[in-house]
Amino acid sequence: MIVLDTHVLVWCSLAPERLGSEARALIQGAWSDQGVGVSAISFWEVAMLQRRGRLSLPSSALEWRRSWLEGGLEELALDGDLAISGAELDGLHADPADRWIAAAALQCGAVLITADAQLLAWQAPLQRQDARL
Repeated sequence: MIVLDTHVLVWCSLAPERLGSEARALIQGAWSDQGVGVSAISFWEVAMLQRRGRLSLPSSALEWRRSWLEGGLEELALDGDLAISGAELDGLHADPADRWIAAAALQCGAVLITADAQLLAWQAPLQRQDARL
């Protein structure tokens, strides 16, 4: 499985040209093989960005989410165990959404696709792919 960071999910939908060829190939391959997941917190982040006028989706955030899920995207639930795991990640910056996304990828043994410099530089056993490459 691969896990998409929030901005990568948005790029897949609204700006696929921002994805690098390696990341694009990894995502396309995972759709048919291993699965593509996203943390539930990513949908919250997208809805908040839309609500604040910082992101324009082709539909409501709820409809956009449903479309992704109907298309085969796997939503990774945020539960108490994952929330605590995110809190216990050493050396990662304090952003709770990034912590939960990283914890979800670790929990699944997945590759996290992100362009977030802090997540890419984080010294941890998390497998990562720079979304821009």
